Amino acid sequence: MRQQDNCVLAKTPSSTAKRAAAKKAPARKPSAKKAAAKKPAAKSDGSDDNFALRSLQDAFETNKRFKASKDELLTFYEKMLLIRRFEEKAGQLYGLGLIGGFCHLYIGQEAVAVGLQSALDEGKDSVITGYRDHGHMLAYGIDPKVIMAELTGREAGISRGKGGSMHMFSTEHAFYGGHGIVGAQVPLGAGLAFAHKYNEDGGLCMAYFGDGAANQGQVYETFNMAALWNLPVVFVVENNQYAMGTAVARSSAETEFYRRGTAFRIPGMDVNGMDVLEVHQAAKVAVEHVRGGNGPVLMELNTYRYRGHSMSDPAKYRTREEVQGVREKSDPIELAKAELLKLGVNEDELKEIEKTIRAKVAEAADFAETSPEPEPSELYTDVLVGDY
Repeated sequence: MRQQDNCVLAKTPSSTAKRAAAKKAPARKPSAKKAAAKKPAAKSDGSDDNFALRSLQDAFETNKRFKASKDELLTFYEKMLLIRRFEEKAGQLYGLGLIGGFCHLYIGQEAVAVGLQSALDEGKDSVITGYRDHGHMLAYGIDPKVIMAELTGREAGISRGKGGSMHMFSTEHAFYGGHGIVGAQVPLGAGLAFAHKYNEDGGLCMAYFGDGAANQGQVYETFNMAALWNLPVVFVVENNQYAMGTAVARSSAETEFYRRGTAFRIPGMDVNGMDVLEVHQAAKVAVEHVRGGNGPVLMELNTYRYRGHSMSDPAKYRTREEVQGVREKSDPIELAKAELLKLGVNEDELKEIEKTIRAKVAEAADFAETSPEPEPSELYTDVLVGDY
C-alpha cells in the first residue's frame, strides 16, 4: 500500500510545475454565464435602511437621553419603584415558603422593562420574555394582586396558579410569558412577529432574553429567519453581567452583544439599561425603525441584578463591594429620583409615592395569601385548544 501511495505521489505534479504550466497555457475567457455566477454580491455600505448597522445607533446617539416632562418621569419612577418593592416582598414570601419552585427577582433591572415597554402600543404589540418575568408584567400595568396570586399558586392568579413565577401569561395583555427553557422564547417571539406581519395589524413583538441565553443556537437561527422574512421584532438582550453566575467575559467570546446581529444584517443598539430615560429614547428609535417595515433590531441593555440568579443563589461569584458600588453610582430608581428633584418635585411628594406603593404591594400580598388554591380539576383546563 505504501508503494502504491508513493507511485501516486510521484505522478502528481509539484506546485512549481503547476505554476509553470499555468503560465504557458493561454488564458481562456470565461463565458458570460460563468462570469455572472462568479461575480461577488454587492456589499452594502450601510446607507440602505435594511442594513443600517451604524445609522440606527447614530440616530440614537444624537439624542441619547429623552427629555422627559415631570409627569412622564414620575410615571417611570412609580413603575420602577413598584417593581422594586413588589420583588422585595416576593423575596420575603419565598423565604416564608409561600412561593414554591424557582423565583427570579428583577431588582436592579427595573429601568429596562419600564423604559422599553413605555414605547410600545399595548393594544397592538406583544411581549415575550424568559423566566425573570414579574417586572415585565408590572411595567405593562398589570394588576400586582393577580401577579402575586400567581406567584403563590392561587386560583386568582393571572395563569390560575398553574404558571407560578416562571410561566406567567396573559393573552388579554398580549404578554406571552414567562418561559423556563433558556432562549426558547426567542423563536417564539419571531413567531409572534410573523403573526403581526401576516395579520397586517401594525404590531411588533418585543422579545427579551439574557446574556446567558445569547449563546444559544436557536437564537441565531431565529436572527437569520427574522432578517430573511423582514419580521417586525425587537430582540432585547438584558445583559445583567452574570447569566446564572458566570461573568460575561468568561462565557462569551464577543461581549458586545448588540453586534451579534451583524452577520444577519440586523442593526444593533448599545444602551445603558440603568437609565430609564436613555432606555425610553432608544426604544422609540428601535420601534420606529421596525414599524417602518425595516425588519428586526437587536438591542443590548447593559444592566445589573442586585440579587442572585434565583432565590437559591448566594451569588458568591462577586463581591459585596461590587454590588454596593453599582447601587451607589448607577441605581435606576435613584437616578430617576435625582432627575425628578431637578424638575422641581419635592421630597414630600416622593415620600407619598413610596407610601402609596408600599400599601399597594402589601395589599397584593394579603390578597395572594387569602385567596384559595385552585381546584384539582384546574389541572385539566387550558391543556388543549378547543373542546375535548
